Amino acid sequence: MTQRALDSSGEQTPGSSRPAMIDAGAELDPVHPVDLPPSGHRATGLTTAEVAERVARGEVNDVPVRSSRSLTEIVRANVFTRFNLIIGVLWVIMLFVAPIQDSLFGFVIVANTGIGIIQEWRAKRTLDSLAVIGEAKPTVRRDGTAAEVSTHEIVLGDVIELGPGDKVVVDGTVAEADSLEVDESLLTGEADPVLKRPGDPVMSGSFVVAGGGAFTATKVGREAYAAQLAEEASRFTLVHSELRSGISTILKYVTWMMVPTAIGLIISQLVVKDNNFKDSVARTVGGIVPMIPEGLVLLTSVAFAIGVVRLGRKQCLVQELPAIEGLARVDVVCLDKTGTLTEGGMDITEVRPLNGSDESYVHQVLRSLGSSDPRPNASLQAIIDAYPAGGDGEAAWTVTEAMPFSSARKYSGAAFTETDGTSSAWLLGAPDVLLPEGDPTLDEIEHLNEQGLRVLLLARVPSGELDAPDAAEGDVPTALVVLEQRLRPDAAETLKYFAQQNVATKVISGDNAVSVGAVAGKLGLAGAENTLDARRMPTDPDEMATAMEQNAVFGRVTPQQKRDMVAALQSRGHTVAMTGDGVNDVLALKDADIGVSMGSGSEATRAVAQIVLLNNSFATLPSVVAEGRRVIGNITRVATLFLTKTVYSVLLAILVVCSQVEYPFLPRHLTLLATLTIGVPAFFLALAPNKERAQPHFVRRVMRYAIPSGVIAAAATFTTYLIARHHYSGPGALEAETSAATLTLFLVAMWVLAIIARPYTWWRIGLVAAMGLGFLIVLVVPWLQDFFALKLVGTTLPWTAVGIAVAAAALLELSWRWVGRRFGA
Repeated sequence: MTQRALDSSGEQTPGSSRPAMIDAGAELDPVHPVDLPPSGHRATGLTTAEVAERVARGEVNDVPVRSSRSLTEIVRANVFTRFNLIIGVLWVIMLFVAPIQDSLFGFVIVANTGIGIIQEWRAKRTLDSLAVIGEAKPTVRRDGTAAEVSTHEIVLGDVIELGPGDKVVVDGTVAEADSLEVDESLLTGEADPVLKRPGDPVMSGSFVVAGGGAFTATKVGREAYAAQLAEEASRFTLVHSELRSGISTILKYVTWMMVPTAIGLIISQLVVKDNNFKDSVARTVGGIVPMIPEGLVLLTSVAFAIGVVRLGRKQCLVQELPAIEGLARVDVVCLDKTGTLTEGGMDITEVRPLNGSDESYVHQVLRSLGSSDPRPNASLQAIIDAYPAGGDGEAAWTVTEAMPFSSARKYSGAAFTETDGTSSAWLLGAPDVLLPEGDPTLDEIEHLNEQGLRVLLLARVPSGELDAPDAAEGDVPTALVVLEQRLRPDAAETLKYFAQQNVATKVISGDNAVSVGAVAGKLGLAGAENTLDARRMPTDPDEMATAMEQNAVFGRVTPQQKRDMVAALQSRGHTVAMTGDGVNDVLALKDADIGVSMGSGSEATRAVAQIVLLNNSFATLPSVVAEGRRVIGNITRVATLFLTKTVYSVLLAILVVCSQVEYPFLPRHLTLLATLTIGVPAFFLALAPNKERAQPHFVRRVMRYAIPSGVIAAAATFTTYLIARHHYSGPGALEAETSAATLTLFLVAMWVLAIIARPYTWWRIGLVAAMGLGFLIVLVVPWLQDFFALKLVGTTLPWTAVGIAVAAAALLELSWRWVGRRFGA
């Protein structure tokens, strides 16, 4: 995901790959100072009256957060384009100098623009509704009670609670801290969490990785930059996409070709040829209009917009529109096990006392550990459910120190004063981290891991600093806590889908590698037996990339290692998607080509992810992949149609200028051809299913087919036209020549359509046949002949036109096959 930077004024800095350093010592508002609670006291927050007073003063976090472009912006983007301006001017000219049928191209553009506006408006409404569903609501203390409010309702001086995974939404100063660790990597680029104590500043855009606490808002609204980050993270964008940038490049080259060619055509038709002025103008416009691939941008926008609507119905929020395209290019998906392959909850299946420990005493320790953490993770919640506070009639122990779970440490801990007055300290976490290598207990644990069970070790440690690096030294193993994870019912089908689509799946977890491999094996993941403990992962990026390619399951992975793994895969040319829901996934989500978060995931993961699965269903991911492949594959197909027309139009104009002859077509002829061979079929083809994995180099892939197709079409058409000029003479000769040339061009363009429509299905065959039937109807119905000025005269030239078209079609087949062999499909 592209990182965004802010300059000193708080504005986005374009083109920066890394956020600017933030001044953590920024002063508080000197006009309306914020009263901070004394250190060690619980902050009660503002009163309702104080909130109302600050809202009246404008001290509210009122930066507008939009998830999409406004209707005005949508209309402006679809109407005021370079090519719409050119076509609009030509349309006005044609309305004055030619019959209405020569102005049909203008009505087509109006209709197309209307369709584009409507589809993007539908996408906007979908995105807006989904953004509201997925909006995080921080917990704010007011009148001494905690309640969730919208981000824009926060006022200066509000006391906002923090827990693991919560994002700091405005700038502030820590009021309370309970082992509070904040990750500021999104601001400073530094991955190591920062321990925060009361009085320390916290910056909006950072997030909590461990512990809890509260902070007082010191900067809100436009003074803070969290709202700008949130706005950028959820904005409906049509930029930074290879597809759209490729189309922009093509349009730039088309403009360069079109301008001199159009000038030459105007001079040729109006000065060199002494024809009827209005007829010359009509034929000049007829030569210029088809050079413009006017429907290509429209179809791309419509395809993306319809994709957003389709995914929205499946509760998938696309925070950055090109993410649909990006996921279609993915060839490696990195999955976090918890919350992705397994559901969030777990169940305790067994507690095994070790070293002669008393079972009831172990239960009391677990009960006390559960009550020591106000924000338990899934493992601790399972312990709380099994051993609730007050169970067995035991008096509660007094917590003297608590250390929440950290994915970097792989364990949590607490110290207590027991009912008899003695002190004890405990750690609960990964056995292979807490136990020395070679400990016999690890063999027992390995057997449980092979069954896909998760095992935690409860160990007693000497009293001291629990968060010290050597806290686990001298620990006494007391019990094994065996947990069973709940597999997601849809995970197996999703893994099967990725395997069928040749997308490699890598399971990256902080849990034991063997246990994770067993879970993945139950779900049918190919290569699940190839597991690797990340503590033995090579640090060299090239060696790490090799290990990533050779193995499918990785355990005991730290957050920083997840990030390094993504980078290692990318160094080998892989396009990587990363899914996750916990704070330990944020760094990897941010660096992956595509970040995917669960809707129930932490606020931090939702903020940096480009795609949020609001229904928390991993099974939605194939729909996103399929939608992206449909968009890219189909736009590549129809772009070839549009640009073939541009190439043959430019070449025909050049040939006309060089030969000093009348341009063979009126606008009505090319409007008819474009509608039947491009416009209508392109709309259906752009929205059709397409499962091919997206390939890079969009411009090259399109042009290497469009150029030879356009050259062959132009050569065949002009050959027919020259032959017809020698065959026909007298009044009506030009109309007969035009009709013969139109027949050849239609047949060649139809063959290009027939090639692009492959592989054939019943509806694709029907589509091509219907377009051919439409042209046939025009040729045989008298009033349509008159309307489009198309009438085949005699039999010799029409059959000659067909013969030339057949030869051109054979040449098209040969050229496409040669290009496919020479450059790849």
